[in-house]
Amino acid sequence: MSKSSRLTLATLTVLTILLIGVWSALLFTPQQKALSVSFLNAGQGDSIFIESPSGTQVLIDAGGNRAVLRELNGVISWFDRSLDIALATHFDQDHIGGFPDVFSRYAVSRIVYSSVKDDGSDARTFEKAVSRETEDGASEMVGVRGQVLDLGAGARLEILFPDRSVPDIETNTGSLVTRLVYGDTSFLLTGDAPSSIEEYLVRLDGKRLQADVLKAGHHGSRTSSSEVFVSAVNPQFAVISRGCDNRYGHPH
Repeated sequence: MSKSSRLTLATLTVLTILLIGVWSALLFTPQQKALSVSFLNAGQGDSIFIESPSGTQVLIDAGGNRAVLRELNGVISWFDRSLDIALATHFDQDHIGGFPDVFSRYAVSRIVYSSVKDDGSDARTFEKAVSRETEDGASEMVGVRGQVLDLGAGARLEILFPDRSVPDIETNTGSLVTRLVYGDTSFLLTGDAPSSIEEYLVRLDGKRLQADVLKAGHHGSRTSSSEVFVSAVNPQFAVISRGCDNRYGHPH
């Protein structure tokens, strides 16, 4: 081999090593991620997908049918078939109807729900789906005020209501109300909680309810979003989750 050939080979070797080093740094250096919150277009119903900076994934409600799967395809990688937490705020069809399909496609680590009871067919279908998921290794948790779900990297989901076991109250009234917090940013997620619960929370928490984003209760119904509550939350943005031209006339 000539001297020039040896120099060329040595140069190519060095360049190859440098290129491998650059790509290794790009591929394997952890990238700073942000908190992501997606309010899914699941028709007349609620469905909220959260991904924390650590990669923890949470689905709060699943709309009324399998339409939620289409929406999840837009926010979860196609090869990802797991969820860390599935949380049902209460047992109305437009909040839990899509969960059986979600459980069929995704392996869920923890399922959280309210203690409110419902004997309707949608609630029974949901309970059967939860039972199958727990047989596959998921854990169950009844949400109550004071519990905090650690989402990693400083993000957390706080349960504000119910503050006790509420098996016998109306389903909307028994909705899980949660606050998502990451640094100085917060989201208040209210399910279908009516104004009576909103005002109760104001008495409990006052200005601590303040949040940057409010998911307006009960799809913008007149039964929620009381003036005293909205004043205490003082959000920069409000999200109303409802289907176009719905038969309820939401939002009021």
